Amino acid sequence: MRCCAVVDTNVLVSALLSKKDDAATVRVLRAMLSGRFTPLYHAEILEEYEEVLHRPKFHLSEDLIRTVLSAVKRYGIEVFPQPTGEILIDLDDLIFYEVAMEKREDGAYLVTGNQKHYPVRDFIVTPAEMMEILEK
Repeated sequence: MRCCAVVDTNVLVSALLSKKDDAATVRVLRAMLSGRFTPLYHAEILEEYEEVLHRPKFHLSEDLIRTVLSAVKRYGIEVFPQPTGEILIDLDDLIFYEVAMEKREDGAYLVTGNQKHYPVRDFIVTPAEMMEILEK
């Protein structure tokens, strides 16, 4: 079975702003764009990506934003999760968690730079941990 993962918005932002080609976030984004794992998404996740990536403080080009969003939709799987009843520190993060939970039987991961926003679970991984998983 092919590996799949929900990529938290902070990972995308960090990757797109990074000056280091070997940063874990950049490697995760590259792995997603090259098909090494299947991104999982929901309309709410795409809306958050769109809103955050368009923030003026990031100075990201429209072409770059479109490329990332298009790749997620083209290569990803849209997921319609059931409510988990989980209460998170930031309720905006709930959709990322619930999408990953919906696909746990398929071995889905949630890749985030903000693990403290989520419960401690073995499928919630940092970008560096995701790269280790992909390189096994």
